[in-house]
Amino acid sequence: MTVHTARVPDPRVRRLAAILYGYAFLGELVLLYPLYALLFSDTGLSVWQISSLFVIWSASGILLEVPSGAFADAVSRRLLLALAPLVTAAGFALWVLVPSYPAFAVGFVLWGAGGALASGALEALVFDELDRLDAAGRYARVIGRARTAETLGVLASIVLAGPVFAVGGYPAVGVASVLACLPAAAVATRFPEHRRRDAPLAAAGAAGPAAATDAGPAATASQERTGRAVEAGRDADDEDGDDDLGWWASLRAGLAEAHADRAVRAAVLLVAAVAAVWGAIEEYTPLLARDTGVAEAAVPLLLLLIWVGVSAGGLLAPAGERLTTRGYAGLLAVSGVALAAGALLARPVGFVLVAAAFCGFQLATVLADARLQARITGSSRATVTSLAGMATDLTIIAVYGGYGLLATGAGNGVAFAVAAVPYLIVALLLVTRGGRRARGGPGRVAAGRAG
Repeated sequence: MTVHTARVPDPRVRRLAAILYGYAFLGELVLLYPLYALLFSDTGLSVWQISSLFVIWSASGILLEVPSGAFADAVSRRLLLALAPLVTAAGFALWVLVPSYPAFAVGFVLWGAGGALASGALEALVFDELDRLDAAGRYARVIGRARTAETLGVLASIVLAGPVFAVGGYPAVGVASVLACLPAAAVATRFPEHRRRDAPLAAAGAAGPAAATDAGPAATASQERTGRAVEAGRDADDEDGDDDLGWWASLRAGLAEAHADRAVRAAVLLVAAVAAVWGAIEEYTPLLARDTGVAEAAVPLLLLLIWVGVSAGGLLAPAGERLTTRGYAGLLAVSGVALAAGALLARPVGFVLVAAAFCGFQLATVLADARLQARITGSSRATVTSLAGMATDLTIIAVYGGYGLLATGAGNGVAFAVAAVPYLIVALLLVTRGGRRARGGPGRVAAGRAG
């Protein structure tokens, strides 16, 4: 099946996009974001206790990521998207009602569970609905704008948190965070959902520039590899004697596709490699800003530059889709160099380069996600996407540990510069593999498109 992207989007595509943008914005409109560390500290928690809460948060998301993806494939992705903000809201309510270490820990478990419920299910629902409308080629730009809507939600929460806190303290901020989750759940119920047994094949246009070759559709190669990957899911389904995949069968089918299909496995790893590093070091940007010598009051202004860059990266997805594999590798390399140079400059002007780097990383992440969605051919799309989410979370934890060691010994600037190295390595691998395939003749090129 070849996906045709219309010049003027179908009204149903626009409606889906509007619901997605609203859901993304409201899901990040959490006024507790800039204040929860202060809440923990003011409650009397020590630094190691606060750090242990972050570990609990990450661990809960990792443990629930793939099972929730399989559940979304087996039951309803829309249902999980509606439940996710409600589960998160319960955690926020617990924090402000009974502020204590046990309540904070349970709250983080609920927050991690809410994130896991939405992760995978959202991307899978959006891609399948676009594909049903013959608009899978619009996935990158739609999901890119959704990421920008999320960023705007974070910015709005930062702007609103101060005034709300001044009026009512932590209870007011907590109530506002809970109230923002409720409309997010309501918006999720408006998502269309049309389920079918096997997701149709998507064209390389939906894969974006991160596809394994510089040109040409991947549909034929996808059909050739579907047999061994998707049949595993069908066999699991046949054992249950049911037309719809159950939770266990969905989990088996998703794991089987990622294991058997080299192209899907490579796309999962690319998502983790691109998204994890900048997603982790973003937490340390306030420390990097302070090291430039600016006053504490000026730190938020430097951070605002970064979030503007992240927003721009999501909006640039339509232009990014025209990149070749070498162009995508160049995007990663240039962004990595900009990150290292901006961090080592140790001056406020260096944050212009850091913001440019984060713009490139956000764009690269959106395109890597589009590549993954285009390569999934089975019906367990949310499960496979959740595998990428779990791999990303595991990598983020490793980056946290490495950053702590480097920053302690060499400073934040050096730690940021070293964080750019993985992007240079990924860029080199993409160019090297592309070159080998180009020299391998038609047979090697076809294999490259598949994997």
